[in-house]
Amino acid sequence: MKTRIEKDSMGDIEVPADALYSAQTQRAVNNFKISGLTLPEGFIKALALVKYCAAQANLKLDNIEADKAKAIQDAALTIYDGRWLDQFPVDVFQTGSGTSSNMNANEVIANLARRESNIDIHPNDDVNRGQSSNDVIPTTIAVSSALAVAEQLLPAAEHLIDSIRHKAGQLSHVVKTGRTHLMDAMPLTMAQELESWAQQLQLSVDQIKQLQPALQRLSQGGTAIGTGINAPQGFAEAFNDALSDFTELSFTAHDCLFAGIAGQETSLLLSGHLNTLAATLMKISNDLRWMNSGPLAGLGEISLTALQPGSSIMPGKVNPVIPEAVTMVVAQVSGNHSTITTAAQAGNFQLNVMLPVIAYNLLQSIELLSNSCHALADQAIADFSVNEEQIEHALAKNPILVTALNPVIGYNKAADIAKRAYKEKRAIIDVAEEMTDLSRQRLSELLDPKKLTQGGLSDD
Repeated sequence: MKTRIEKDSMGDIEVPADALYSAQTQRAVNNFKISGLTLPEGFIKALALVKYCAAQANLKLDNIEADKAKAIQDAALTIYDGRWLDQFPVDVFQTGSGTSSNMNANEVIANLARRESNIDIHPNDDVNRGQSSNDVIPTTIAVSSALAVAEQLLPAAEHLIDSIRHKAGQLSHVVKTGRTHLMDAMPLTMAQELESWAQQLQLSVDQIKQLQPALQRLSQGGTAIGTGINAPQGFAEAFNDALSDFTELSFTAHDCLFAGIAGQETSLLLSGHLNTLAATLMKISNDLRWMNSGPLAGLGEISLTALQPGSSIMPGKVNPVIPEAVTMVVAQVSGNHSTITTAAQAGNFQLNVMLPVIAYNLLQSIELLSNSCHALADQAIADFSVNEEQIEHALAKNPILVTALNPVIGYNKAADIAKRAYKEKRAIIDVAEEMTDLSRQRLSELLDPKKLTQGGLSDD
């Protein structure tokens, strides 16, 4: 491999001849051969956007020459647009402030800007002007998360909710056996069951939306520890104005720049909401798997669309692959939340020193959950079919329907009827007719499954 010599404050180092990065990035590549994992595309693009807006703020405050600002912004935009992502090779497990990744961006942007403008642009003095890794990286975590939430996660979750509610609207006539403890319980409509999923999801959506203003409060302008040393007066406001104009999201300065640099509580709060959303997706996925189980020896209430062969040895077997994939996503998101919880505790004095791993896990969770919502909506919920004959057969034999007779004949008598119906594997109405003085017509009214889904007391 051909190399060139680059210099930094520590001396000379060999760098690949065609690399856009320079000495500090290469030192990080050499030092952190740990995982082979690099920070995700969304983070790198947000980091480039931070550099673009910092240049805009410096220009507005007469803190940089116009030609330099333009060269920096043009270079940063090419990265934001998705070019040069292969020029960000630094491992996730690096210096805890993310300094290596900040310098990686500074060096790539400086080299691109020099190449296109023929202006001498320095990665620290120009690209990083008015900034520190200590405010850039927390800001980039917040910006990348805010954009991913607004552009990916919330639309995906709302799409899933809409899909569930659309399906529920088609199934209000289907009455099925409810289950608690995986055991037969009182009936409900399938629409009621699906609406419960939608409401559980809506809770997470609402909580994430409530968190958005906090997520969009940034520490940029605090520089090294929060005092704003080496940043011009008004930098935070000018930066946030530029970022808000560019993204059409409302970004503001953190109420306390010291806190924004020292802590990662907002990231942890977001991770908690993601973990809650994941728990709901686990519930929905497992409900789908149970309802689809069989088709002959399980519940067999629904049939998910067959997407691929389910076995390498059992011909004709088809498995609920989308819900299963989503349950694995939930396991990953739960693990990510545990990692972020530990990392958020690493705010020693004026700086959190586990920022890169927070960024990696937070953005991965958002991406996984966004994709999972789309997969469930489009490949599981939208087109499953209902096996109404199987549902009606199970419902007719459900001994728990006797609960509706409690106000008329009492709990103990109803329990005796249920036990006998279960033992003899007979319909509850037949046994109740033999063991009470209620007429068949009266029993039919009291035990009507559709009526039982509407709640309330049975008429005496």
